[in-house]
Amino acid sequence: MEIKVLADADAVAREAAGIIAADARAAVAARGRFIVAVSGGHTPWQILRALAGEDMPWKGVHVAQVDERVAPAGDPERNLTHLRESLLGHAPLPPTRIHAMPVESTDLEAAAAQYARTLQDIAGSPPVLDLAHLGLGPDGHTASLVPGDPVLMVTGEDVALTEVYQGRRRMTLTYPMLNRARRILWVVTGILKVGMLARLRAGDRSIPAGRVRRDQALVLADRAAAGS
Repeated sequence: MEIKVLADADAVAREAAGIIAADARAAVAARGRFIVAVSGGHTPWQILRALAGEDMPWKGVHVAQVDERVAPAGDPERNLTHLRESLLGHAPLPPTRIHAMPVESTDLEAAAAQYARTLQDIAGSPPVLDLAHLGLGPDGHTASLVPGDPVLMVTGEDVALTEVYQGRRRMTLTYPMLNRARRILWVVTGILKVGMLARLRAGDRSIPAGRVRRDQALVLADRAAAGS
């Protein structure tokens, strides 16, 4: 695991956008497409807006979701709401290339299986992401792999559902799916992340984030999160 510390969240967003764009160009040149899964959060939305200024091979890009809250369409708590606002208004990506988790379904178990099939359609069987962007919660969660939830034990599915966490159930990519990614890009900002970033760096598998593969992993952190 490589850790790079930058001045602030804006610098982290710019650096992440440059890395994603470089990976996208390489993936499209090698395989004809670039499949990225993105997490939610303020800094990730900055990253997506910054991508509009990068040399991105948009015709070959597919954007999937790392996780999503079970909430109605357009709900401000939905990652998809902000994902579309941040990306579609700034970059020439067709809306059909954003693959939304179907959390509005009345049958969420079937919806999770449906999303797993969507990933197979765009990323092969088993599906392999070119890049998975992850954040780090103050409780050590990443994606919606949260402490104490049965989802942490899922090994046979690429997409699963959580119990209620912070008021909402979630749909999330599981460890098997994340750990097949060609690159893991962690984006960690803010003073509340200091303790958990230290544990992630140390490979502490007692926190959910610590069970994500470490090879091919890059952490971009601001000075606040790094405690420097």
